[in-house]
Amino acid sequence: MLNRSVSAFFLFFIALTSSFLYLMALLLRIISYPFDRRLRLLHLFTCFWASIYTWVMPAWRIRIEGRENVRKNSVYMIVSNHQSQMDILVAFRLFFHYKWVSKAEMFRVPFIGWNMILNRYVKLKRGDKESVDQMLRHCSIHLREGSSIFMFPEGTRSPDGEVKSFKLGAFEMALKEKVPILPIVISGTNKALPKYSMNFTGVQKIYIKIYEEIPYSVFKGLSAADTAQMVRQFIMEKLKVMNEYTLSR
Repeated sequence: MLNRSVSAFFLFFIALTSSFLYLMALLLRIISYPFDRRLRLLHLFTCFWASIYTWVMPAWRIRIEGRENVRKNSVYMIVSNHQSQMDILVAFRLFFHYKWVSKAEMFRVPFIGWNMILNRYVKLKRGDKESVDQMLRHCSIHLREGSSIFMFPEGTRSPDGEVKSFKLGAFEMALKEKVPILPIVISGTNKALPKYSMNFTGVQKIYIKIYEEIPYSVFKGLSAADTAQMVRQFIMEKLKVMNEYTLSR
C-alpha cells in the first residue's frame, strides 16, 4: 500500500510540475535559439528538469562516476545498456550535451514530449524502415553540427537486466561520421522501476558510469556488426562488475 502511494505521489508531482517547466523551456528556447543553434542551454535545462524527479525520491540512491571521461566540446556516439524507463532520468543527471534518440510515442506525451520536440531530439518508429532512415539522417546532421547522439542499441528495455543483442544503427553512424563511441553502463534501475511497472519498489542503489571513449581508430577497420559486438561485450563485462559491487555494498 505504501509503495503504491509513493508511486501515485510521484506521478502526481510529475504532472503538477511539467506544465510550468515546459513553459520555462519554451521561453528559454525562444530567447536562446538566435545564439545557441545546437540548443545546449535548453538541453541543460532539460537535464535539470529531469533530475528534479530523481532528487525528490531519496530512496533512489544514485551514484555517478566517470564525468571526467567526457571531453569538453567533443562529439560522441553515446551508447548504454537499457534496463528501465528510469534510465533516461538517470542519464540526464550527467549534465553534458547530447541529443536523444527515442521512440516516436514519447514525443506525444504532453509537456515532456513537447519539450523533446523543442530540443530537436530524434524520433524513431520501431520496425519502420523509412523512420529508421530518417532517424539516421537526423543523427548525421546533429553530429556534423557538433551535438553528440545518445542511443540505447538494445532498442528496448531488458526485462531481466541482461544486455540484449545490439541493433546496428549507432555503430553504422559512428563508422560513417568517424566519431568515437562513448560507452555508459547503468545498473539498478530495473529494480527501482521494473519494465511494465510504475510501482515504487523501496530503497534502491543505482549506478551510472561513463567509461573512456573508444576512438574511431579502434573500430574503423571493423564492420558495424563487429563493432556492436565489441561494445556489447565491453558493456556486459562492466555491468557484471558493477552488479557484483552493488551486491557487496
